[in-house]
Formats: sequence, C-alpha cells, structure tokens
Amino acid sequence: MGQLIKLQDYISRYELDVYHYPSEFIRLKKKQWERVKQAWESSQLSASMQQVDSWKWMEQETSLFSKIKNLWKRSNEEIEEQSNEEKEGEFSFTFTTEPKSIEDLKFLFLEKLFRLQIRWASSTLTEESLVDQKYYYDPYLKYFLQRFPDTYLCMYKPIFLLKKAPVELETILISPTTTWCLTFVEGRKDNIIVGSADRFWTEMINDQERKMLNPLLALNRTEKIVKKIYEHFAIDMPVKKVIINRQGYIEYRYAPSDLEIIDRRNYDMWFSSLRQLTLPLKHVQLKAAQALLHYCDAHYYDRIEWEEVEEEEEADS
Repeated sequence: MGQLIKLQDYISRYELDVYHYPSEFIRLKKKQWERVKQAWESSQLSASMQQVDSWKWMEQETSLFSKIKNLWKRSNEEIEEQSNEEKEGEFSFTFTTEPKSIEDLKFLFLEKLFRLQIRWASSTLTEESLVDQKYYYDPYLKYFLQRFPDTYLCMYKPIFLLKKAPVELETILISPTTTWCLTFVEGRKDNIIVGSADRFWTEMINDQERKMLNPLLALNRTEKIVKKIYEHFAIDMPVKKVIINRQGYIEYRYAPSDLEIIDRRNYDMWFSSLRQLTLPLKHVQLKAAQALLHYCDAHYYDRIEWEEVEEEEEADS
C-alpha cells in the first residue's frame, strides 16, 4: 500500500519527520493486520464490531484533549509517548460489516487504511486541514495507495510554493530507486489518444473526435521542478515521466525520448515491474521526499483540542 505523504496543500505529518513516519506506518500496518487477521480466524472479530462515525475509527476512544490536557507540564519523553499512543489508537479500528472471507477482510482493511492515509496526510497532532470529500472517492488516489508496495511514497497533485506563488503539479511517486512523475489520459475503453507537440491532443472514439489539453505541459513542468530541487539538494535519483492510458491506446509518432508511454499494450508489464520491487525504504528516497516536501504549500488550522488546551493554560497563568 503506497504511502500518501502529501495531498494538495493539506498539512501532512510526514512534513514533520519524513524519516520517521514511513517506517512507522509500515510497522503499525503490519501489527494491526496481524491483530485483525487473528481475531477473524478465531471468530472474535464480530464481537468487537460496532457502529462508528465515518472517521472516529481513526482516533482513540479517549479524547485527545483528555490525554494532552497537561501536555506542557510533561517531559519530552512523555510527549513522545503520548504521540505514539495516538498513532497506535489510530490503527485500532473496527468494522461496521462482518467480512465473510479473508478477501473480504483484506478489502475492508484496505478501505480503513485508505481513510487513515488521508487522515495522516491532512493533520498533525496540533494542526488539521479541511479535506475535500471528493478525495475519499478518487479512483486514481486509491490506485496509488492500494496497488503499490508500502515503500512507495506518493505526493498526489501536490501544490508547491515557488517564488511565493502556488503551483499544482502532477502526481509524484517516489520509489526506493526512482522518482516517477505521472499523469493519466484516460477516457472511454479502447479509445485512441493522438499526441503531438501542439497545445491540444485528440481523443478518438469510433468515428468521433475530442480535443484535450496536451498533458505534457503539466507533466514537463512537474519533471523540471523535481529535477531542479534534486539538483539543489544534491540528490542522486533518476526522475522519469510517464503518461498512462490503461484501457486504451496512445499514438505519438514523434514522442520525446525521455517520455514513457504506457497504454493497454504494455501496462501490465510496466505495472508488474513496479509492484515486484521489494527493496526497503532507502535513505536517498527519504532525502528526496524531504526536499520536495520542503517546497510544498500547506493550509491548516489549529485542532480544537489544542485551542482548548491553550485557553486553559492562559487562564491558569
């Protein structure tokens, strides 16, 4: 399951410590899956099932406020322990429907983790961003998070702040060996996308034609920015740009040599090669992610629990 380290311009806890959270996510995911699987195999899963709010499963049963009420009076070790408790609690979730098979269990588990991923990519212990509900149903976001290994770090349509101006980029997928800049040009099944160096491309479906904006305009911008940041931080990692049409075809007679075109003729082979990468998280990969996150924009507000804590601290002083 790919890790969502940045979503648009939402605050992400990966921005706080990208060297810690990726491995922590893998550890907690594995631990919780073993718990859930064992409970299901011993027919004890249904006993813990209960109706919960759409996001309450991601939080501990005790309120965050009650746990951090006297946060500033604690030592650094106690603060770290509290943070770990919250992360453990976020992974301790229940199901509202009973899985009938191990495949059902895996599906429900991945759906819960998908929502948790968005939670981690839109909040920290003290801040939170307002998430557009469309991302909970975005098929491309689910594709990156549910179809790739845990060691792939995803920046989904991230907004960078460059020269004080926000710039939305295409999706960036950072594997242990390669940084992929990706975009989809998909429409109806068996369509043909005709590419060129012009501002507009053509989608052909039977005898009908439709104009579409050249996707390489945004993809080239993404690649250029990523490479420039890597050069600035002396990061030695290849950057590749890919255009994808999984159920149709892409015809581009004079395509740039540095562009990988993936359509239904070679998609399975390309996708399998990425999924079969079994390397662990790499230092250069995390360094690359940190460099990119450094230039990302973030809009957020203080979480209500922390506002209450601050008000109480001011009243006591």
